[in-house]
Amino acid sequence: MNSVDEALQKQLQNIQARTGKTLDELYAHIRRSGLVKHGEIRALLKKDPGMGHGDANTLATFYLKSDGQGADHSKETGTDDLVNAIYAGPKAVLRPIHDKLMSAIDEFGSFEIAPKKGYVSLRRKKQFATIGPPTRTRVDVGLNMKGVKGTVRLAEMPAGGMCQYTVRLADPAEVDEELLAWIKTAYESAG
Repeated sequence: MNSVDEALQKQLQNIQARTGKTLDELYAHIRRSGLVKHGEIRALLKKDPGMGHGDANTLATFYLKSDGQGADHSKETGTDDLVNAIYAGPKAVLRPIHDKLMSAIDEFGSFEIAPKKGYVSLRRKKQFATIGPPTRTRVDVGLNMKGVKGTVRLAEMPAGGMCQYTVRLADPAEVDEELLAWIKTAYESAG
């Protein structure tokens, strides 16, 4: 997808398609529950109508940002604003790494972008990568793929984590063919 806003719009459309309910119907379900905390709303959506964690988390976020009125605020919340918040303050110097990564990954084809508190999750049928700055000096790229041997650069992560591998970047020049090949492998294995 060409922008974060388009990706979130697509995710909201996919949520509606998977549940068979409109956003207004889903928001009405949340209002009827009387729940007001993000985690409680997410748990409700995972239970009924049986959403996955990512979809439930996204919908809970948009519901709360819309003040529970059912308006689709994906454009108003400005997904770019969410990404800007990740790279705010002293982490702003790392934004060129993020932008170079996203520009290259965009060439692979269609995928969804789901900003989280400190990183963005990239998904096809399942999450294939995460990108975010855990410190002021680097951006970590988490990758989900199987059958790839770890290296010094492609660090294998402990089982049960969010990603199987992590690559640490401190400079846009480190977004190279080797890294993009790993990301492409993860992208293709995600569906």
